[in-house]
Amino acid sequence: MRTRLVIGFVLVCAVLGAGTVKLYLADGTYQLVREYKVDGDRVKYYSTERSDWEEIPLALVDLKKTESEIKQREDDVRQETAAQAEEEKAEHEAKREGERVPVEQGVYLVDGEALKTIKPAECKIVNNNRRSVLKVLSPIPLVSGKQWLEVDGLHSSNITNEARPEFYIRLAEEERFGILRMSEHKGNRVVEKLTIIPVTKDVVEEPDMVETFRKQVSEGLYKIWPEKDLLPGEYAVVEYTEGKVNIQTFDFAYRAR
Repeated sequence: MRTRLVIGFVLVCAVLGAGTVKLYLADGTYQLVREYKVDGDRVKYYSTERSDWEEIPLALVDLKKTESEIKQREDDVRQETAAQAEEEKAEHEAKREGERVPVEQGVYLVDGEALKTIKPAECKIVNNNRRSVLKVLSPIPLVSGKQWLEVDGLHSSNITNEARPEFYIRLAEEERFGILRMSEHKGNRVVEKLTIIPVTKDVVEEPDMVETFRKQVSEGLYKIWPEKDLLPGEYAVVEYTEGKVNIQTFDFAYRAR
């Protein structure tokens, strides 16, 4: 009996902060109590309904069900506390992570413990007759047929030796973004191929997008990295509005060690 007295008293004291406890009776009903304890063949309890101590024969109490529910409540409180601690830890880490990224809009390559700023490349619309600099705010009138969105030169000066490089991208406003692989066209790098539909002038864009993971660090700030190892070559982190050819390109190259 002494063992039951200790167990019952300790369990209830552990959950006092959670409010009332159901003291189950053998007939399936229960009393709402603030605490209880087994004393010999009696159970003493503080009734929350009558705000006073009362007692009942132990034989009329379903002590096993009572203690089982108390234990379940303890477990629930413990799990909730652990989950809250993990959430607070994640928020703290996200805040620290966000603080290391410059506040200016742009793309930043993770280079060990440092961040390397990737400047936007100048893109040009190319057809068989001319090359025109793409103006994000004032798009170039497009002529029907095949065209290319290009960056001058075959190689980027932004080099990474990581097969799965990580980038932070800070947006001025919510836009689509991702990583694409660039191809070659007449000595320059192709961001994407364009097909301009006659009459309607609708644009069909053909970027070679890389599958990526992404994580929102804070409002307007994201982390992005490839799902699989990149093949050596030329790539770009891009920010764009689909169908409007106003893509911002932050070029880089992956070179295997």
